[in-house]
Amino acid sequence: MKKKMFNRVLGVTMAAMLSIGGFSVAAMAEDAPDCSGDPEVTLVYAEVNPLDTTVVGQVAQHFAERVNELTSGTVTIDIQGGGVLGAEGDYCDDMIGGIGTIDIARLSVSTLTGYGVPKSALLCLPFTFTSRDHFWNFAASDLAQEFMDEPEENGLGLRGLFLGEEGFRHIFTNKPVAGLDDLQGLKIRVSTDPTMVGMINAFGADATVIAYGELYQSLQSGVVDGAENPVGNYKANSFYEVAPYLILDGHQLGVIELVITDMAWDKLTENQQACIRLAAKECQEYNKELSEKIEEDTLAELGDQITVVEVDKAEWIAKCQDVIAEATKDYADLYQAIEDLQ
Repeated sequence: MKKKMFNRVLGVTMAAMLSIGGFSVAAMAEDAPDCSGDPEVTLVYAEVNPLDTTVVGQVAQHFAERVNELTSGTVTIDIQGGGVLGAEGDYCDDMIGGIGTIDIARLSVSTLTGYGVPKSALLCLPFTFTSRDHFWNFAASDLAQEFMDEPEENGLGLRGLFLGEEGFRHIFTNKPVAGLDDLQGLKIRVSTDPTMVGMINAFGADATVIAYGELYQSLQSGVVDGAENPVGNYKANSFYEVAPYLILDGHQLGVIELVITDMAWDKLTENQQACIRLAAKECQEYNKELSEKIEEDTLAELGDQITVVEVDKAEWIAKCQDVIAEATKDYADLYQAIEDLQ
């Protein structure tokens, strides 16, 4: 589903009926309060990935366009993509520390877990979500709000705007790998998320923390032997050029959260805040349609440039049981509630 299909300006009448999975953009626009007389505000939006070729990048652009339209141009979203403002940890340091360079950021939920939002770790455990339908059942449930409220309730000064996903994450390597046996001892790049570190080590590989911006060179030079990412990001960052072996293990659905600082929120009028919420709701629906399509198209486009290996996930899941049990011991009922939404 191409971005341009969704991002046409609706015009002053807002009458064009763009439909996203049965979701009416025009109907949503009718619910938007009038912001035409409100003060003009510019908010900086940070995204680590390229904008035009990734799910999260296209979601960012759609959000910016819809905020501008719904607020009658009084709120401008200044997207800083491609990691020009650093890595996701840098975004958190800036936003939580009150530095004020970044107002809005798209974060992997796994990044947030290192900043005092422990319940959110349940969303990025290995094999928590069995399918996209499972995740979107969760995202549409009352339970999802509990997770979105966690950063604010824990005093981080961040408000969750929506939960989404950037696709199932898979391992890719610069050496031929056919299964778990071939992963033994390989250095696989991970973030600082302890659960991810534990999972990769449980697979028998050596979890190695490398900054995301250094990953391409690290794969090329052999500092690491592999990494893991959604397929769209794998292609967009050209990782396939230096790590052409892709293992479709689907060990994690890349759950994302769009957050805004309290400082930025307080710059907005109530009408502008309402429009931001409407735009976020639209983007969640947009994300739902876009993610699976990008994964399918990307695999087709890469074709014989990569070697794709499909695996029996049961063996991989079994390796992670201790990691899952340790991570869920304090939230067993909450984790079960997520699982019950399959």
